[in-house]
Amino acid sequence: MHLVSVLAMDHVVGFELATAGQVFGSARSMDGRDAPLYSVRVCGPGRVQVSAAGDALFTMTPPYGLGELLEADTIVVPAHDSSGPVPPDVVAALRRANEQGRRIASICTGAGILAEAGLLDGRDATTHWRHAAALSARFPRVRFDAAALYIDGGDVLTSAGVAAGVDLCLHMIRMDHGAAVAAQAARRLVMSPHRSGGQAQFIASDRAVTDEGSLAEIMQWMTANLDRPLTLAEIGRRAGLSIRTLNRHFHDQTGSAPMQWLLAKRVQRAQELLEGTTLSIEEIARRSGFGGAAALRQHFRLQLATTPTSYRRQFSSS
Repeated sequence: MHLVSVLAMDHVVGFELATAGQVFGSARSMDGRDAPLYSVRVCGPGRVQVSAAGDALFTMTPPYGLGELLEADTIVVPAHDSSGPVPPDVVAALRRANEQGRRIASICTGAGILAEAGLLDGRDATTHWRHAAALSARFPRVRFDAAALYIDGGDVLTSAGVAAGVDLCLHMIRMDHGAAVAAQAARRLVMSPHRSGGQAQFIASDRAVTDEGSLAEIMQWMTANLDRPLTLAEIGRRAGLSIRTLNRHFHDQTGSAPMQWLLAKRVQRAQELLEGTTLSIEEIARRSGFGGAAALRQHFRLQLATTPTSYRRQFSSS
């Protein structure tokens, strides 16, 4: 059975602490036995305070010590409401686990703990968009992307805040056991098995609205028209913005240009169709706005380092 260890340091955030247990615990075998596929353990250096929104909820002593990290197949580092230094014994344990090939994933500001351990140096990573700038300044060797829900770096994975940790855990289940098991776990959690889009949809609604307004409406329109050959000029006209202003607001709210954002949405649409339908690759390319299978294959390789056929073979639940 796959062992997941959740790291609980002082001021650990309660929701993120429970996320791994809830999501991985919902993954069951589909052979009729309904057997659990993961065992989840909470480990830490000693008695810790559990927090929510900066307020103390209760204290607890994790039933397992830091040595458990070296026994786990996957380590999850949840958010912590603390800007203090990470204890040296925690840093050492995470580094040893990484050297031994353990899969390590963070939720929200847990990315700061991985960064302090040096596990994100030279990598792309994400965290809650509110903390991305501060962590970028603190750890300049890490490329923080404030627009991503989660980033899979293979041995080290990071996710944005709160619910994005659920997305990341479902993604790991999908990687371990396929799309059908992940979809079943998502149904148990009463949520979508694959949430498209990134943090931009939440950043836009939370930031102060500019004179030209939020991009939420134009993003929704672009998503609803992925199959059309949209141009930057048409998007600007629809939004009532000049191309220059459109580019500026997209960069401010998503960290990317409009056409880059659109391309990422198209790849995500293709992923959803490959996972959940038996449509031909050519038809999926058309419905996701690539026009033809050749363009779809090209962008799949660039963004996902695989082919549509290989992706379908691994993740299809149809």
